Amino acid sequence: MPLALPAALLVLAAALMHASWNALVKGVGDVGADGRAAGERALAMAFTAFWPMLPAAAAAVFWLPAPAPASWPFLAGSMVIHIAYFAALVKAYRYGDLSHVYPLARGTAPVVVALISALAVGELLKTGAFAGIALVSLGTASLAFERGRPRGDEQRALLYALFLSATIVAYTLVDGLGVRTSKAPLSYIAWLFAINGIPFAIGTIVWRRRQVLGFLRRNWLRPLVGGLLSLTAYGIALWAMSFGALGQVAALRETSVIFAALIGTLFLGEPFGPRRVLAAAIVAGGIILLQASQ
Repeated sequence: MPLALPAALLVLAAALMHASWNALVKGVGDVGADGRAAGERALAMAFTAFWPMLPAAAAAVFWLPAPAPASWPFLAGSMVIHIAYFAALVKAYRYGDLSHVYPLARGTAPVVVALISALAVGELLKTGAFAGIALVSLGTASLAFERGRPRGDEQRALLYALFLSATIVAYTLVDGLGVRTSKAPLSYIAWLFAINGIPFAIGTIVWRRRQVLGFLRRNWLRPLVGGLLSLTAYGIALWAMSFGALGQVAALRETSVIFAALIGTLFLGEPFGPRRVLAAAIVAGGIILLQASQ
């Protein structure tokens, strides 16, 4: 089912939130010193996953009905996939810049989601809609190669970004089907955030326990804000997936790479050159085509 304009605008707002929390996580490691940077970023990701657990668990246990039992395997599968996603994100940002890792990881996912959902779920899109998704993916992924072929650490970042893309495809499909099966989208979202942070967040906090207090003294606000943005952004996306085509929601959500490029320019000192302008224009054209093809 196509998304109405208000829902599409909400998903675009979620894309901005998603780019923002990724920039916050990336920025924590950048302010670390020497070997401390990797541990700082791991803890930033852990607490970004941990803080949403608290309100989500409270809502799931005290206020919302339980999701349908048929959705529980999807919740378990998503938790496993997100462990790999969180770990790969930390590694990717260790070796690569936000403006390289983020576009490649996010930009290649929508077309794959659209293809799999068409074949496996029967969500057949119109030719114009699929062309719009392809343009969004092309524009977003092109940002990853604006400086030419990756070299050195950028090659490692490239491999982690491709793995990230695979996890994004996997959890998008699993959660998209799970939220529909749950018969209670808000309950599924609450339980997802309540359990998702347990393995990675608790494991990392225990592993880095000697660094935790010092990290929180320096950086408590970034992961708190990042976690709330993550909760809101993915909650909106899952809500939209409960009634909208998975491929369309994925494509609109991955426009976050354009917001990431803007954030990099405004706050991280990265240039916004002609290639980024062209990529933004391609993405905008894809969004227009996607909406016009409904």
